[in-house]
Amino acid sequence: MLPIPLQDTATENAVQAVESDVESYVAMAKDLVAQYGVKVLAAIAILLVGWFIAGMLTNGVRRALSRSHIDDTLQRFVCNLVRMALLAFVILAAISKLGIETASFVAVLGAAGFAVGFALQGSLSNFAAGVMIMFFRPFKAGDVVEAAGETGKVHEVGIFNTILLTLDNKKVIVANASVTGGNITNYSAMETRRVDLTFGISYGDDMKKAKQLIEAVLAKDARVLKDPAPVVAVGELGDSSVNILCRPWVKTADYWNVYWDTLEAVKNTFDENGVSIPFPQRDVHLHQVA
Repeated sequence: MLPIPLQDTATENAVQAVESDVESYVAMAKDLVAQYGVKVLAAIAILLVGWFIAGMLTNGVRRALSRSHIDDTLQRFVCNLVRMALLAFVILAAISKLGIETASFVAVLGAAGFAVGFALQGSLSNFAAGVMIMFFRPFKAGDVVEAAGETGKVHEVGIFNTILLTLDNKKVIVANASVTGGNITNYSAMETRRVDLTFGISYGDDMKKAKQLIEAVLAKDARVLKDPAPVVAVGELGDSSVNILCRPWVKTADYWNVYWDTLEAVKNTFDENGVSIPFPQRDVHLHQVA
């Protein structure tokens, strides 16, 4: 009997060791599949179904907000927020299905949210104010408003700030928290406005005649509304003049044009009819000292 070469024996032992390792890995893989395969498939199914349901619910929220005539910017933000919240819930459900404890994830997310909220508390206050503006709609783009000490036409209402264009066309960016933190005057909210003017005449002039002249000027202007009727009345007996109030009602879009045109027309009418408008005068007396 011939002796077995040592090299062939070593090779055979190596092959057997590899086969043994392969068998153990296959057995381990089978155990893992048996133990986690169903859970992984269930987690994937939860993700797919949850993604689909999140899309359906988000579309439903979008349609509901559209019917409520809420601002487009707020609609997009709310829809994105709803979708993110739903997807976060779906992801946590899928992780939980794999047998992983989700309490630690929730704790970490809560701590991170608290830290971010504390760091961005100013921005969050502006964000909350922006949501209030978009929801309650004290004004909209195109309105002329006075807010946070600024007056101008609303160019854009954002989540964190409101952009105004002043009457001389300067761009002013106002933080939403400043807007909601004080009074808001919306000059464009109502369809009609009252023009408040005051004309002073001399004490030597005929008050009745002056009132009739002002009423005639208003009657000629088609932009002045008949209802409510304009008011022309003596408002004050001043130190050097009789002040006559002029209160016509106009459409909001015609306010400034009527304001300026009425001032000019009344001044010209007074001049043509001999009604004087007093202005401050100072008499200087010189005394010669002997």
